Amino acid sequence: FNKVYIMIRFSIYLIAFLPIVYLLLRLFIFDDVSDPIKYIYTITGASATVIVFISITLSMIKDKINLIKYRKEIGLLGFFYALLHLLNFIVLDALFDFSFIIKETVDKPFIYLGMIAFFIVLFMAITSTKTLFRKYNKYHKFVYLSLVLITIHWIMAQKALSVIQYIYITFIIIIAYYKLQQQKSAILQLNK
Repeated sequence: FNKVYIMIRFSIYLIAFLPIVYLLLRLFIFDDVSDPIKYIYTITGASATVIVFISITLSMIKDKINLIKYRKEIGLLGFFYALLHLLNFIVLDALFDFSFIIKETVDKPFIYLGMIAFFIVLFMAITSTKTLFRKYNKYHKFVYLSLVLITIHWIMAQKALSVIQYIYITFIIIIAYYKLQQQKSAILQLNK
């Protein structure tokens, strides 16, 4: 390993863990959060969304900045926050009441969309080893579906959208358009 690789990797983890440090400081040191469960949802959900979003955009910017070799680690960090988000629901919000969890999941579309997105990201985390990735590589394209589901989950969970959320939705639409154009170009190249 060279020094640049180590520094980039260190920077990725340092930046990725800032939200959890901030969350813990607000909850346990400053003690200024009025609704801790909702706050944990917000920080873990937004962090998971942004990190998964970043992992997807890496392939789009690889011609300018090639960080593809860090995509797996970034994706796993996104999964980490998604897992914390789900655990907040199961442990703190539902208190392990699985009948409540099932009822909420069935009754509230934003929850089952979030669950579907989580299971897609879980599948990708499990199959991210070299051996399993080679076997299930083609299914990793479902990350785009998970990002759409996460976005819908996030929008439906809000009572009102902020400017930042509108900006995020715009980026998702741009990425979707860009990826469709990329696929269209690849298909046209195959047909030549």
